[in-house]
Amino acid sequence: MKNLNIHYFDYYVLLFFCLSFFGWLWEVLLYLFTGGVLVNRGVYYGPYLPVYGIGGILLMLLLHAKRKQPVLVFIVSSIICTAVEYAAATWLEQKWGVRWWDYSDAFMNVDGKICLLCSIGFGIGGVLLICMFQPLFHKFYHRMTRGMRIFICIALILIFVADAAYSIIRPNAGKNITCIFVSDIIP
Repeated sequence: MKNLNIHYFDYYVLLFFCLSFFGWLWEVLLYLFTGGVLVNRGVYYGPYLPVYGIGGILLMLLLHAKRKQPVLVFIVSSIICTAVEYAAATWLEQKWGVRWWDYSDAFMNVDGKICLLCSIGFGIGGVLLICMFQPLFHKFYHRMTRGMRIFICIALILIFVADAAYSIIRPNAGKNITCIFVSDIIP
C-alpha cells in the first residue's frame, strides 16, 4: 500500500464515525479519571465528537504519505488539529453563545479555546492515527463486504442526522459538561 488511493465514500464515512467515537471515548474516559464523573461530552447526544472525525480525516488526507516521518506528522497534526479545535470553539460560541470547553486556566491558551497541552496531545494523536491506526482500519475496512459497509454507513448517517436535528434545537448541555455561557464571561 504505497499511497492512499481510496476513493470510496464509505471509507471516509466509516473513518469519520470511528474517529468521532474514539474522540468521544477519549474525552469521556479523561473526565472520568481526572474528575471522577461520567459525562457525555459535546453538542450531540450520541457517542461521537465530530471535531475528532473532521480533524482525523484532514490528517489522513494530508499526512498519509508521511507516515514514515513521525516527527513531521506530530508537528503538522498539532497545527492542523489545534486550528480545527479553535475554529470549532469559535463556531459553537457564535452559534449558541456557549463554550463547551474552556482552557482559560491552562498554560499558553488562546482565548480559552486552545492550549499548548492539547496541541501536544493532538500531535501524539496524529502520530497514533497516521502511523498505527490507519493501517489497522484499512485492513478492517477491506474485510467487510461492500454491502455491509454501505448498510453500516446508512445506519450511522441516519442516526447522526436525527441526533444533529435534535441537537440544533436542544444542544447537549447536560450535567458536568464544561459549558460556559459566553454572556457569563464577556460583559
